[in-house]
Amino acid sequence: MDTLPLAGKTALITGASRGIGAETAILLARLGARVAVNYRSRAPRADKIVAKIVEAGGEAFAVQADITDADAVAEMISQVKSLWGHLDLLFLNASGGMEKDVPEDYALMLNRDAQVNTLTAARSVMSAGSRVIFVTSHQAHFIDTAETLPEYRPVAESKRAGEDALRALIPFLNADGIDFVVVSGDMIVGTATATLLNRINPGALAAREADVGRLYSVEEFAAEVVDAATAPIPGENIRLVGDVSSFASR
Repeated sequence: MDTLPLAGKTALITGASRGIGAETAILLARLGARVAVNYRSRAPRADKIVAKIVEAGGEAFAVQADITDADAVAEMISQVKSLWGHLDLLFLNASGGMEKDVPEDYALMLNRDAQVNTLTAARSVMSAGSRVIFVTSHQAHFIDTAETLPEYRPVAESKRAGEDALRALIPFLNADGIDFVVVSGDMIVGTATATLLNRINPGALAAREADVGRLYSVEEFAAEVVDAATAPIPGENIRLVGDVSSFASR
């Protein structure tokens, strides 16, 4: 029997109780990785993903942490260390900023500061040969030239700020033998963000799909995210998924 390509590898995915993060967790487990499914508050969702992985013969556990809480992040990494001793793959997938009743600077707290803090904490259990994958959107990556819906712009701006802050750490990561790659996609059909934007602006998804030919599903985009965990690092450490012809390269 052939060895699974990620057998023996350990992975932590932030924001993995639904959407792209959940599908990423399932795909990683199918390839043999042991997976930590991070969630902020919806334990039943995370438990469901873990159960699906375990029932299929994989290994996973759910770990609660609001990544804007430094102490919670430290405890999450402590749990990973206690169970596995090390971390091979860190997927910085959690994002947001359109929630109600949050501080005015919440988008930056989550999409920039929390991303940097999570990576900083995780470095204590990562070593040469490990990899960090930051998941973002074309509307954020190409923020200076991209047209995006007004409701999403604060999120896009904060996610680009997060990408810039993380990319500034690449030389230090590489010095320790840790790889870093950004995976960027267009609006992803089936995600909470795309659904909400389409609800606020009816027809937004259809209009975007008409512009680019087709939009990726959650499953399709998650497959790209997982592939980025093992594929050679692309130029400028950025993997652009789908058609980017409507965006000017930065």
